[in-house]
Amino acid sequence: MPSYQYKAIDADGHHARGRLDAFNEVDLELRLRKMGLDLITSKTTARNAPSTGNGSITRQDLITFCFDMEQVSRASIPIVDGLRDLRDGLDNPGFRDILTSILEDIEGGKTLSESFAAYPQAFSKVFVSLIRAGEISGQLTEVFENLGTTLRWQDELIAQTRKLLMYPALVFVVVGAVVIFLLLYLVPKMVGLLTTMGLDLPLQTRVLIALSDITANYWWLVLILAVLASIIATTVVRTNTRAKYAFDYLILRLPIIGRILEKILLARFANFFALMYRSGITVLDAMRTSEDIVDNVYVADGLRRAGQQINAGENLSEAFQNLGMFPPLVVRMLRVGEATGALDTALLNITYFYNRDVNESVEKALKLLEPTLTLVLGIILALILFSVLTPLYEMLGQLDL
Repeated sequence: MPSYQYKAIDADGHHARGRLDAFNEVDLELRLRKMGLDLITSKTTARNAPSTGNGSITRQDLITFCFDMEQVSRASIPIVDGLRDLRDGLDNPGFRDILTSILEDIEGGKTLSESFAAYPQAFSKVFVSLIRAGEISGQLTEVFENLGTTLRWQDELIAQTRKLLMYPALVFVVVGAVVIFLLLYLVPKMVGLLTTMGLDLPLQTRVLIALSDITANYWWLVLILAVLASIIATTVVRTNTRAKYAFDYLILRLPIIGRILEKILLARFANFFALMYRSGITVLDAMRTSEDIVDNVYVADGLRRAGQQINAGENLSEAFQNLGMFPPLVVRMLRVGEATGALDTALLNITYFYNRDVNESVEKALKLLEPTLTLVLGIILALILFSVLTPLYEMLGQLDL
């Protein structure tokens, strides 16, 4: 079946553009008419997934979409009519094309979750699973509401993570620039003075001079080697399972930052796990889906082992306790939730616990990182100056004699 790029107009005179599969132009016109559109022009295109237009579908687009769909469902507006209205009001042409294709799929007999599943570039596996659970349980309104809230929380979480990593990256760039400046400007001038005096240079000064020579004469080779090493390391981590596991494990063992990143991953897991459980997804299915959410092989492997223990008959709290990643308070809350039959409430309490813990940890880390990185910068500069000034002090000592 060929694909057509079309331009159409609705009953109110609003223009709409998109891509639609049809047998011919007559079939295309009939399909558009079912969607409340009148065909203006069309041309055949290569049949592929809908384009993302001028930009990718952002998290903010999904947040707005979930809010709008929540209102559509709450007001008992037919899904097809609601999606058509939302599509006509979208500014993102890529998202508009996807909703046009989804409308065609729904009119062709597919469910909402099946239609979403065909476009993974816009809707993740978790998103589709939750919509499917909402359709089965009849709680589609609550699912869209929870999805919007969760996506908004995830957006704030990502902003906090960037805030946590931005300062160390900035300091690293500043330190690198200062060190390169000293190696290229200060050290060569001092070398000329020291060599004319014929002094016996200490080890640290000789090492500094060697680094200065390499930086000045072979900077291009150093740059090429650094780029190659980065490409090779990235390729190995992406293609080798053991390397990816080791890398993700080491990331979580970094001083200060590692523990906070682990909390952020567990907070993301707890939030989506609670959302899936409340939406009617079974614990085992939620655990399997959560392995993709955390985006860390080490943590995902732990969740997989916990799911195996649950499948073998252990309680959720016992599996999490054996995992060794969750603090005792979280395990205790799960145990109480299982005993009282209010596991969904316990999971929401865990989400609140991690949200607050992550916020406080990020604030503390930022306060601690500033003096720590300043101290590191001071030590590096002190070592360079010590290596340069030590021969001068020895020379002055000989002059006094």
